[in-house]
Amino acid sequence: MTTLNVELGERSYPIFIQADLLSQTDLLKPFLKTANVVVVTNDVVEPLYYPTLLNALGGCKVQKIVIPDGEAHKNLHTFESIISQLLSMSAARDTTLIALGGGVVGDLTGFVAASFQRGMPFIQIPTTLLAQVDSSVGGKTAVNHPLGKNMIGAFYQPKVVCIDSTTLNTLPEREFSAGMAEVIKYGVIYDAAFFTWLEESVAAISAKQPDALQYMIARCCAIKAEIVSLDERESGLRALLNLGHTFGHAIEAEQGYGNWLHGEAVAAGIVLASTVATKMNWLQSSENRRIQLLLERFDLPTSAPTEMNYDRFMQHMRHDKKVQAGQLNFVIPTGIGSAKVTSDIPDEVLRAILA
Repeated sequence: MTTLNVELGERSYPIFIQADLLSQTDLLKPFLKTANVVVVTNDVVEPLYYPTLLNALGGCKVQKIVIPDGEAHKNLHTFESIISQLLSMSAARDTTLIALGGGVVGDLTGFVAASFQRGMPFIQIPTTLLAQVDSSVGGKTAVNHPLGKNMIGAFYQPKVVCIDSTTLNTLPEREFSAGMAEVIKYGVIYDAAFFTWLEESVAAISAKQPDALQYMIARCCAIKAEIVSLDERESGLRALLNLGHTFGHAIEAEQGYGNWLHGEAVAAGIVLASTVATKMNWLQSSENRRIQLLLERFDLPTSAPTEMNYDRFMQHMRHDKKVQAGQLNFVIPTGIGSAKVTSDIPDEVLRAILA
């Protein structure tokens, strides 16, 4: 087992990564406040992994809430539905919520945990690649609004993150590819050697070789844990993790949540950001090409929807959380392994790239 830690003082927590982790009985029990547990999952994951989790929680009083699958359900309506079911179950502050699923389940469960009776403990058990390498770590919880992604939420840390890499064996290939956008992001913004390893390991990753998955997931989580420990609330360094997201969130909002997967939109956004960087002479064209090629090798889109123009992008991006003092901030790569946040991008550059 690989064990990492997110260092946040008294709110620090471990990340466990191992194949078949869900089969380990008693792994979670030290992180339960009482024996009362409510598992939040979706209608795709529930038949696959809830029985295994239930067995691992033997001796606990376990209830479940099953929500519909998909980004389209990451909204206040589903949030209210979960709250209502918790109330009908007589859940309390000492009931532990367990998020069993991908990023939608994790974000919703975390936001409910932050809100229900002003806070209850929760555990992340991510079952998609995107959730395992990104959204389950760091305590960002939220729901979407029609005018913007993740606009309603809270910073609220889990008690533990348990990553079972074998859950990726049942993940649809499109979802796996979408998760790779977030993986590649870490190499672009923070770790050139990891980016090179990804270039050299496409076949092993695509074949889901256990050793390759274990290393890849652990490296992503280690980078994120380090960044979150230094900047929990995104006042500086953590903003780099948003590479591709300003453009990507605009694509998701324009297309309708779920029509483009989050990782697909981020992939296109990464290319747009790296193209901006090249136009501004902050990134070599050869490095821009390496980024695009690696995304393409995992069947990810490297261009925005053709029907989106400058005006449509700007309409959505003006609602982005990264707008400060009226200025829209972008995460821009300055080399493979480094990036910066800037608002200093001329309008004519954005117009030319988003046309």
